Amino acid sequence: MTTLGSDWVPDDDGIPHRQAARMVVFAADGRLLLLHGRDGHDPDHQWWFTVGGGLEPGEEPRQAAVRELYEETGIQVSTQDLIGPVLSRSAQFHFMNVTARQDELFYLAFLQGNPQNIAKEHRTELEGEVLTGERWVTQSELEDLAASETVYPHGLAQMVSHWRSGWDGVCRHVIER
Repeated sequence: MTTLGSDWVPDDDGIPHRQAARMVVFAADGRLLLLHGRDGHDPDHQWWFTVGGGLEPGEEPRQAAVRELYEETGIQVSTQDLIGPVLSRSAQFHFMNVTARQDELFYLAFLQGNPQNIAKEHRTELEGEVLTGERWVTQSELEDLAASETVYPHGLAQMVSHWRSGWDGVCRHVIER
């Protein structure tokens, strides 16, 4: 089973920490892309979340978001297609038998079409282990999902309802522990 990568560096408290970029992806018909994940060390720990991951050395957040979208889904966009950052999130969570911290920037991407298939061949070894599914969801489906299962970031359904009609230019910050 894979462990956290070298991009997770102990912070002042000795907790693995990294910078990350995430993307809230809308299809042309308004549906939102969510990925489903699980912790291989704790099979009961499952969640839905947006595309994204850690920054590679020297990589800017926009570049990381675009790279992660391609790795995790095969969907290609350019950094100029991204809107934001619309949200910054500082999270502490338990994953792979360790407590970790991640600081994330979220961007919006509005696709021109409605992708039907998600390509999985570009995923890293860890992504291959963690990612167990994906769904394009409507606003109503997102709200129902968030009411019955874990969706990250918390409050995504409310944020998405505002972002669908355009971004107000404010980058909000949330802390999740």
